[in-house]
Amino acid sequence: MNAILLEIPADALPTPADPPELFITEARFLLALKLFELGRVSSGKAGRICGMGRVEFLLAASRAGTPVVNLTADEMEGEFSWDE
Repeated sequence: MNAILLEIPADALPTPADPPELFITEARFLLALKLFELGRVSSGKAGRICGMGRVEFLLAASRAGTPVVNLTADEMEGEFSWDE
């Protein structure tokens, strides 16, 4: 497995009382979220970055306020119309 190591000084962590693992989990999710938001990675790859499945990532992204669908009004109408 290839990995990227990101070194951050311990005194730069948001809350020194929190365990570093909590920060690591949050940082991985936020990195994946931003890359997904910018269109750099798919939702599946974003999920893999932060250790989630695709659907779990999409639900978490939505809870974080990031749109998970980027459709125009016409595309939305086409997707959800009941035309026979």
